[in-house]
Amino acid sequence: MLTYFLIGVAIGALTGVPIGPVNVAVIDAAYRHTLRRGMAVGLGGAVGDFGFALAGILGVGPHVIAQPGVKPVLYLISGLVLVGYGLLTVRSQPPPPPTAPPHQVPPSQEVWSGFTVGFGLIVLNPAAIVTWVVVVGGHIGHNVQPLEGLAAATGVFFGSFGWFSFVAYVADKGKRLMGDKAIWIARVVGIALVGYGLYSLYRAAVFFRA
Repeated sequence: MLTYFLIGVAIGALTGVPIGPVNVAVIDAAYRHTLRRGMAVGLGGAVGDFGFALAGILGVGPHVIAQPGVKPVLYLISGLVLVGYGLLTVRSQPPPPPTAPPHQVPPSQEVWSGFTVGFGLIVLNPAAIVTWVVVVGGHIGHNVQPLEGLAAATGVFFGSFGWFSFVAYVADKGKRLMGDKAIWIARVVGIALVGYGLYSLYRAAVFFRA
């Protein structure tokens, strides 16, 4: 079981490296809010990764995404959410300087808000579903016992959360080093989210036209 756990850790970390919606949301949260919120977004993404990885390893997920109409609907919802979130991010205001007193938000509210953003971006992202359910599940899921599959999915969670936490830490440090110029971080992140959302809407249109 330890071997499956370590494989899951490696997969969770490596699949988080390419820039995707959760990565940019983590950067935005750590930049505009706090490191804690950025890590909460990463936690939500890691929980989503865990769920999809477990579904793929145990062979449940492929039957769901193979149903007619599931993929285009997911692409449509994903596109609308990402475009809206991206536009809000582009229009965001720069954070207060490090010397200014921060806006007091209850830690529990901040963590929950970040968690729901990260989890939602994974759940509504068809690319994540395909990655975990088809690719990862197809490679690990053969002849794997339930406890071994759970160990691998748990490893995915820790690997994924570790990577997202690292991204949040770097974004938070960058905000402090760049000062006022850090506003461009949010704008670039927002543009990336809008682009990702438009691509999802295009994919949905292709499915519906087919």
